[in-house]
Amino acid sequence: MEIRVLQYFLAIAREETIVGAAEALHITQPTLSRQMKDLEDELGKKLFIRSNKKITLTDEGMLLRQRAEEIVSLVHKTELEITSLDSLISGNIYIGSGESRSLKVIIKTMKKMQSRYTNVKFNLYSGNADDVIDKLDNGLIDFALITEHPKLSEYNHLRLPLSHQWVVMMKKDDSLSCKESITFEDIKLNIISSYTLLYNASLMVEEGLGYAICFDKLINTTGNSLLTYRPLTPSVNVENYFIWKKYQVLTKASQCFLDLVQETIKEST
Repeated sequence: MEIRVLQYFLAIAREETIVGAAEALHITQPTLSRQMKDLEDELGKKLFIRSNKKITLTDEGMLLRQRAEEIVSLVHKTELEITSLDSLISGNIYIGSGESRSLKVIIKTMKKMQSRYTNVKFNLYSGNADDVIDKLDNGLIDFALITEHPKLSEYNHLRLPLSHQWVVMMKKDDSLSCKESITFEDIKLNIISSYTLLYNASLMVEEGLGYAICFDKLINTTGNSLLTYRPLTPSVNVENYFIWKKYQVLTKASQCFLDLVQETIKEST
């Protein structure tokens, strides 16, 4: 399976017509159609549902689109890394992170880096630990910020100086807001929703859908906010870690950034 063919496939997925994709790629329609027929034959799966108006993807086609986008992105990232090895410190640094106040350490480092090396750009991906670890394993990001995780020992890691505490988010007028701390006996665990971004969960709490179990200090509950936090008891603190793959060859920009992260951690402790 060639990268070029994957790029052809992605063009069809975007344009939703052979005509539009062929024009965007500057190749003939018969050539493009033949390449896609060969790709379907190679995989032994039908990738497209063809109609008079547009082309849509089958389930197999949608899976291939997701993987093809990752592969093409990784190839592009690798090309940039190789061409920048002998150049001044420049290029892109890719970081994955969940919602965490420890991100302040990384953002301070980004500010330092940008003031010294203006040709360095940052790409910040938001997701939970499993999401960012998957991207790290597949080479789509250089670093990740995660909380304590069963796979932590498989990576090089730095412990960040800021931690979190598990709390219960509720409305300020809730009957439990008068308590100094909350136990699981205080709340009936009828789980009606999960979430990945706490802001979205806070909107549900505001609407009276229930409570959110979350990290503290991520949502501003001061002033006119309808929300407040109460710590869970027994208290549980959660550490945060900055991780990268073992035996990974870092670009000059990524290595410089890692050095500055270590410097910023020392300044913060």
